[in-house]
Amino acid sequence: MSELRFTEDHEWLRVETDGSVTVGITAYAQNALGDVVYVQLPELQQYDKGAEASTVESVKAASGVYMPLTGEVVAVNEGLNDSPELVNEDPLGEGWFFRFIPADMSEVNALLDQDAYDRLLKANDDA
Repeated sequence: MSELRFTEDHEWLRVETDGSVTVGITAYAQNALGDVVYVQLPELQQYDKGAEASTVESVKAASGVYMPLTGEVVAVNEGLNDSPELVNEDPLGEGWFFRFIPADMSEVNALLDQDAYDRLLKANDDA
């Protein structure tokens, strides 16, 4: 598995061998949401960076999943339609949301690495 990257909105990204980028929400995010009961997956289309691509609903709240970079969504995790709890059970694996092809692959490296994301979480906990 390649190195994960993270956004300040608590999404994780993983570059796949085919050049696509898989997106999901972090363990921190799914823990904050509680038991996930529904995931609205994105359409297979182009999205701008920051656009709401997906929605996740839990027993506590609903939250948007935002496009981390401009790109075209090329696959969605259909398994979440029948088993949204996969987001809680395996957020960094089977609980992924979608895959996209970034307009500019170099932007992936500008996102948070694990150390930077850990510092963000610590800052959130200290606040």
